[in-house]
Amino acid sequence: MVLVQNYITPCQAYLPNASSSQVDVMHQLGWFRSGHNRRAPRCVIRSENVTETSTSSCQDRLGRRQFLAVGPTIAPLLLMTSQIPTSFAAENKKGFLPVTDKKDGYSFLYPFGWQEVVVEGEDKVFKDVIEPLESASVNLVPSSKEDIRDFGSPQQVAETLIKKFLASPSQKTKLIEASERIVDGKTYYTFEFVAQAPNYTRHALTVVCIGNGKFYTLTTGANERRWGKMKDRLHTVVDSFQIFNV
Repeated sequence: MVLVQNYITPCQAYLPNASSSQVDVMHQLGWFRSGHNRRAPRCVIRSENVTETSTSSCQDRLGRRQFLAVGPTIAPLLLMTSQIPTSFAAENKKGFLPVTDKKDGYSFLYPFGWQEVVVEGEDKVFKDVIEPLESASVNLVPSSKEDIRDFGSPQQVAETLIKKFLASPSQKTKLIEASERIVDGKTYYTFEFVAQAPNYTRHALTVVCIGNGKFYTLTTGANERRWGKMKDRLHTVVDSFQIFNV
């Protein structure tokens, strides 16, 4: 792992050091339980090397007889693959890689080529290694609520999160759209917004949901100048986000 410096993290862009009044608001809304502490963001890049082995070299090692001998073993696996449910097919979407957190109960897709970055205070973060504003981060906080609708309408929740949590007070923000969807009996709010800082403007998408005693927030986005190129991929990220019981 390598310590990253001069990198605009999702925390720095959308999780600024909250004032005591902002934290109080979050406590009142039930987004935090007593004892939850915010910590200063610290980042390291997690790098992995992948070694590819060609099919031809594999066949050379096995030899023709051995290769044919494993046929009956492979056949059932191919049959199982063809019978994978449609809901699982999203994990194989071209140009994306799946993430499944079995401990905290969520999954989503992120664009191929993004690298995992460890940000203290965030559960999981993936980012583009060249464009620092292109990232996807998942934040989890305890919640006593059982449904996101307990906090209000999609627009109400979006406006509160943007003003109090997803942007700093110095940034000019604008909510563009907020919507609701229900998947497997769980309600998700998705909203689109922009946050303008003195030296950049980020166009972002956020999806929130409640389950397993947690308030889940996934935020992704890009620099406004690259929004036209990235928006379809970023919509895929938020649309793919799902939670499951653990």
